[in-house]
Amino acid sequence: MMTVRPHALPSINPCGPPALSPQAIYSSEPESVRPARRYVREAAAHQEPSIPEDALDTLELLASELVTNAVRYGQEPGDSLKVAVAAGPGWCRVEVHDTRRGRPRIRPASGERTRGRGLHLVEALAAQWGVADRPFGKIVWVVVTW
Repeated sequence: MMTVRPHALPSINPCGPPALSPQAIYSSEPESVRPARRYVREAAAHQEPSIPEDALDTLELLASELVTNAVRYGQEPGDSLKVAVAAGPGWCRVEVHDTRRGRPRIRPASGERTRGRGLHLVEALAAQWGVADRPFGKIVWVVVTW
């Protein structure tokens, strides 16, 4: 699954891994979502000091959604997950690595479910997003531009 918006992102390869990007490892538990979200914001701002506040807010929200999905659906108890951030002028890519091969899918909208809206947010807010396989799991990534 990969969504590509019509505008080009010439300075990155959104399907490839970020080169030498900062990474953090978290335990697969709901309590990891908040520190992972904060890490994404801080790593992005450190790498690209000119990043606007609204882009940082968007990155934080998307990181929260991706890490929450990894904790709920992409891990076994006791597993860990990795968050990687790469940023440059006008763009930032966030990756969440987990240990399951199952790919996330957008569920049809429903007013009756209390969950299942996260990928709708990802679809609406990310310039690009997708899933890549890795030897022991998958990587779900998003790119935000400004």
